[in-house]
Amino acid sequence: MLTASIARHPRRALLGTLAFVLVAIVLGGPIFGALDDGDGFVARDAESTRAVEAAERASGVAVSPAVVALVRPDAAVGSPAGERRLREVARGLAAVPGVATVQGARGPPLSSTDGRTAYLAATLAAGADEDAVLAALEERFEDAPGVTLGGSLLADDQLGSQISEDLGRAETIAFPLLLLLSFLFFRGWRAAALPLIVGVVTIFGTFLVLRGINEIKELSIFSLNLVIGLGLGLAIDYMLFLLTRYREELERSGPGPAAVRATMATAGRTVLYSAATVAIALAGLVVFPLGFLQSMGIGGAAVALIAAAASCVIAPALFSLWNVKLRARRSRTDGAARWYSVAQRVMARPGLVAVLTMAVMVALTLPALRAEWTPVDVTSVPEGLSARTVGDTLARDFPREQTNPALVTIEAGREDRDAVGAFARQIADAPGVARVAEPRSLDASTWQIDVTARGEPTGQVARDAVAALREQDAGFPVLVGGEAAEFIDQQDAIGSRLPLALGLLAFLTFAVLWLMTGSVVLPIKALVMNVLTVGSTLGLLTLVFQDGRFEGLLGYTANGGIEPTDFVVTAALVFALSTDYGVFLLGRIKEARDRGLPDREAVAVGLSQTGSVVTAAAILLAVAIGAFTTSSVLFIKQIGLGAALGVLIDAFVVRGLLVPALMAMLGKRNWWSPGPLRRLHRRLGVRDPHGLEAA
Repeated sequence: MLTASIARHPRRALLGTLAFVLVAIVLGGPIFGALDDGDGFVARDAESTRAVEAAERASGVAVSPAVVALVRPDAAVGSPAGERRLREVARGLAAVPGVATVQGARGPPLSSTDGRTAYLAATLAAGADEDAVLAALEERFEDAPGVTLGGSLLADDQLGSQISEDLGRAETIAFPLLLLLSFLFFRGWRAAALPLIVGVVTIFGTFLVLRGINEIKELSIFSLNLVIGLGLGLAIDYMLFLLTRYREELERSGPGPAAVRATMATAGRTVLYSAATVAIALAGLVVFPLGFLQSMGIGGAAVALIAAAASCVIAPALFSLWNVKLRARRSRTDGAARWYSVAQRVMARPGLVAVLTMAVMVALTLPALRAEWTPVDVTSVPEGLSARTVGDTLARDFPREQTNPALVTIEAGREDRDAVGAFARQIADAPGVARVAEPRSLDASTWQIDVTARGEPTGQVARDAVAALREQDAGFPVLVGGEAAEFIDQQDAIGSRLPLALGLLAFLTFAVLWLMTGSVVLPIKALVMNVLTVGSTLGLLTLVFQDGRFEGLLGYTANGGIEPTDFVVTAALVFALSTDYGVFLLGRIKEARDRGLPDREAVAVGLSQTGSVVTAAAILLAVAIGAFTTSSVLFIKQIGLGAALGVLIDAFVVRGLLVPALMAMLGKRNWWSPGPLRRLHRRLGVRDPHGLEAA
């Protein structure tokens, strides 16, 4: 009904789409300044978060310095001239509205190893306007000689600005390449323009949706990388698939509304199934209580659904307007014949092909089992920015254990001073603890103890110390925070919700594929193949980033591990896109089988009809989302490369080799379903107007 209406009034549909885009640009365009540029890598209800909130609520002051000023005076730090310069900078920091305290670094061990540099740590008032603080700092210290500003406040702001810059660079790289490749693959300028038109509508439409969601739930700016890369990629996928089918219908039935209706009734429905599976896979990230993952899940699900909606409106409108002008300039016969031949060769020895392919993919997966987790810290800030310079200098030239104590908050009255003191002496003997400060009373019912652990702030010794502190029997409520505690809580949050996320992902993906095919075997097979694709991708990610390969080529410095949320986002994204391509192929195989072709012939025909389309789509999507490997933010680079590798593995290895091999091995059993489910599927009546089940 909708397709018929659009086909009758294509200009009206396109004008409505243009109006929507203009509104989306006006209202959704400013989203870069509206989203949170903080990290969102720790759950809001985690113990480490509650420890910070308790201390800040009681004291009215943030628990840790947000601004660190490296000061390199003309004279030595301990000299009269050096001390005067330090006092000048300290007074300047203290004069910034929102700064509560400034701690000075005087003499060893808090001066640098060469005695030429010191740092000043400014702590903000709880609830201070961070934007106003940043503006005042920039105005006061922009040209101050010998002063370099860093700390978490500067790091978050600079990461947000870098993300915007990286997005612009990625678009500059990706768009010309996509236009050129689209012309080659789509064969014609009008055809090449289709995915870019849909991509623009998708991206700005998603910006508008996210701007609305952000009014209810704060989203992370990092999700915009996913929105732009995936929006372009899915627009290419969907329009390439729809255009290929429309060209077939033009050859079959000639120009006119019938070709448009047939295209949308078959390929259009496949696009909707595909969007549903992609949205389900990415929406699974919402179950994790981390703002970063939830933002990625919301952004990914939204962009998939909007890409499908935009495709199903713009495609029939432009098909109706351009009609025979969209015919391919060259025949697809050669490409179809090659893929038909590949399918026949694979199915001639399906067992051997399946075993060898799966063995290689399992071997690629094995490195992922030795992945080491690293936190998002100042090393995530690109080199050359002041926050990174300050962080690197502190790590290199200052005693690191002095700068990041663990935070212990205790709920006890002032009359419990002796008991709190006894607890402080008790925890001094905990494994990994180097030093325990005197307890401080923050208000009538809250105490704070700063505990310094040995080694790196988030290293294994520090994490063991946090675990030991949390096991201590205090006799009153105790919360432990700090960098190591946040890292532990992040991993616990992921691990605790992972079974639920995997269960929902498997069940909902199974349900959508069952609705599409009527089979229970094909969805199970799809899940297994997706797991192999995801595992191979994560293994390659480990080999590259954890082991420090291709640092020069990719422009990064290895930190010995992988950020854990990167693994989760990459896995969800690759799973989603694998299902996306699986839907395209299964749809055509099922359609051929429903026309009465034998099982193996249906597989060969389905692969011949989709092989060129899927591989072209994978290359284009790899360019669109892989452009973010140019990002100077390490965890964005990891997601971009992982997604690009995943789609290429799935399109060329899984769809070209493993799917036809397994389909040939199982034969008619591919389509098996228990009697009750078969009857339920028939009652649901998921069929197209031509009598073919949705494909």
